[in-house]
Amino acid sequence: MIKKLCLLFTLGLALSASAQKKDYPIQPVPFTSVKLDDQFWSSKIETNRTVTIPASFARCESTGRVKNFVMAAEHQGKFCTVYPFDDTDIYKTIEGASYSMAVHPDPKLSAYIDSLINIVGKAQEPDGYLYTARSIDPIHPQAWAGPERWVNEQKSSHELYNCGHMYEAAAAHFMATGKRNFLNIALKNADLLVRTFGPDKKHVAPGHEIVEMGLVRLYRITGKTDYLNLAKFFIDQRGIKAYNKKSTNVYENGTYFQDDKPVVDQDEAEGHAVRAMYLYSGMADVAALTGDTAYLKAIDKIWNNMVGKKMYVQGSIGAVGDGERFGDNYELPNATAYNETCAAIGNVFWNERMFLLHGDSKYIDVLEKTLYNGLISGVGLDGKSFFYTNAMQVSDSFTHPDLERERSGWFTCSCCPTNLVRLLPSVPGYMYAENGSDVYVNLFISGTASLMVNNKAIKITQQNNYPWQGALAFTIDPAAATEMNLMIRIPGWAQNRAIPSDLYSYEQPSTQKIEIKVNGKPVDYHMVKGYAVISKKWKKNDKVELTLPMDVQRVMANKALPEDSAKVALQRGPVMYCAEWKDNGGKATNIIIPKNTVFDAAFEPSLLNGVMVLKANVKSVNIDVANQTISTETKSMTAIPYYAWANRGKGEMTVWFPEQVKAIELLTR
Repeated sequence: MIKKLCLLFTLGLALSASAQKKDYPIQPVPFTSVKLDDQFWSSKIETNRTVTIPASFARCESTGRVKNFVMAAEHQGKFCTVYPFDDTDIYKTIEGASYSMAVHPDPKLSAYIDSLINIVGKAQEPDGYLYTARSIDPIHPQAWAGPERWVNEQKSSHELYNCGHMYEAAAAHFMATGKRNFLNIALKNADLLVRTFGPDKKHVAPGHEIVEMGLVRLYRITGKTDYLNLAKFFIDQRGIKAYNKKSTNVYENGTYFQDDKPVVDQDEAEGHAVRAMYLYSGMADVAALTGDTAYLKAIDKIWNNMVGKKMYVQGSIGAVGDGERFGDNYELPNATAYNETCAAIGNVFWNERMFLLHGDSKYIDVLEKTLYNGLISGVGLDGKSFFYTNAMQVSDSFTHPDLERERSGWFTCSCCPTNLVRLLPSVPGYMYAENGSDVYVNLFISGTASLMVNNKAIKITQQNNYPWQGALAFTIDPAAATEMNLMIRIPGWAQNRAIPSDLYSYEQPSTQKIEIKVNGKPVDYHMVKGYAVISKKWKKNDKVELTLPMDVQRVMANKALPEDSAKVALQRGPVMYCAEWKDNGGKATNIIIPKNTVFDAAFEPSLLNGVMVLKANVKSVNIDVANQTISTETKSMTAIPYYAWANRGKGEMTVWFPEQVKAIELLTR
């Protein structure tokens, strides 16, 4: 029974328990059908299982998040944490732990989760309402909650946000265990929402989106159309109240909440970046299930705007700290870059859905860039230290109060650590997808996947040392000879595209050719939307080989980004690099990389859990304070993968490097 349930889900996208006429044209292969044997990702997922998940549960206990549910059940006490959305840290950790248990059964962990679910269930009110910030003391609720249910939802209460994360967690727990204890709590709450909100009922645009995605999850499990209809209703409420559009305050004019105009009229990534990613993901879900073409046109335009004008070179989004939001077009400052980890996670969710809608590799290119860089930078190599924001530059001569220079074990607002808990176990579910006879290979991670292609069993085994090396091998093992179109993504970075737009480009294109061999012989293939398509009748132990170019690329920014003018960033394969103080004489922001610099790549197994480093002779600017002189000298530079910075103490770091000295800015401190 559990095995059957596991096959129904992947990455929050479940195959319907009942017949559905519409859905994503492409379906992901569930992470439960992929067994990893990979040096890079297996260790990260195992650290999440053995360190991050237990630490997250422990912190939910020690910070009072669990106690809030206990008090809510008793209707006495005082809400003992800071934010009304603190309930979701328990939900997200249960979700991640459930994904982990789906492939690594753990009776002790399962029993502990059941004990938490029991506590959560007791806190639920008889009609299904579940929100500790009010239930503990309904007469004196937490300040953001408002005096009555839902009255502050469009602002700050996060009541529906809590519901959404609960639905995601309950669905994951049901998938992993087959138990309905948490699912029944979620369904009771969802039925309350159906009774409360709708065309002839209460109208509201959720203040922090995710309930839309959660309702879709419940619809996929139950087939109950009320849940899908309510998800669409919530989306369609955005922009209806027409906030004061003359105001320049992002909190008043609705852009912060993606609520300044109806979603079908929006064409720009705007407002709080995490909210935005969850909204666009929910729109994709509803569009797939209802065939709403207006939604599709809107998110296509928004995606083009984000990737073309609002994304950092290492895949992060949400440049502005004031409101954790997108800035204006091309507003991508380095010294004050915000880049919340949760926004990177949401970006992965959204790009996966865009791929499932369109079958274009450009969405996986963005997903991969985010995943290998601006997302996993959010968790330390120890699995229990985190970044909420992900800086682009840390300088001893400039310190911004909102920027983190070192990792923290927990945050008062701890949304990012628990979001990482739920994302990491599901990474194998982004590797493969299917559409009839088409099998997509999206990510290059060693391991074996079990698929059904036209009702025939096929195993695909990947062997590689990605992302450090570009040699990829795929062994195809069908139960019987099978016609199949194997569609292998040729990453944009391997085709001289730094990103699927003109926002960033390579200074010098690679001249390496990509050759694909089948059973040792070169094979003709054609490209479709970024995929090399190999069509044949596959037989047992057919082997496909290709090698992606692993040149060190110098990335340049569009001229519309003046801060990056005459500077380069370093990329090798999917990995972006940075210089950190530890490897470069105590400083990093004084490095100059002349145009003729040649880099050597070397794997260092004892450094930062094993990384490929880049080394070269470069120039550095030195200041002699005593003699008031400035000079340059040749020095050896070491660059490390961006994701691995800030694991060895506090100091300078930078992603962008000038190619020459143009001017000296004197700072007074």
